[in-house]
Amino acid sequence: MVSTADLCDVRGGTTASCDLPLRQFGGRSVFRGPAVTIRCHEDNLLVKRAVSEPGEGRVLVVDGSGSLRCALMGDNMARLAAQNGWSGVVINGAVRDVTSLRTVDLGVKAVGSNPRRSGKNGTGLRDVAVGFGGIVFVPGCVVTSDDDGVTVQDHL
Repeated sequence: MVSTADLCDVRGGTTASCDLPLRQFGGRSVFRGPAVTIRCHEDNLLVKRAVSEPGEGRVLVVDGSGSLRCALMGDNMARLAAQNGWSGVVINGAVRDVTSLRTVDLGVKAVGSNPRRSGKNGTGLRDVAVGFGGIVFVPGCVVTSDDDGVTVQDHL
């Protein structure tokens, strides 16, 4: 896989990079795939529904409004995503079960962590454009993540 730095160098203006200070939490530090997007706030039911589906190498991008008041993903959901073939998850918000997340073969990037569970009401939207970190993630765009950061391209 081409690194995010090389993508920015080679593709220039066609590759956007996220400027949020996202941290690596998952056992896979490099991942890439087409985006599936969710916008939610302190409610992870849509996230759980998404990772319960076949991932087919896709990347789930979750805009949790940057809230660190509760976690939108923990180790059980991450294991489910890995078992179902998701490549990774990028969360503008918090995760929990940090020690366990490191053992799951899934890319997990998030702003931070909090041990508190989120709500489970199903509020939010799926497959809509979400923006954070100075870029917009649209369903199907290609998300690449490594230790340098997260980039987005319109296509492979």
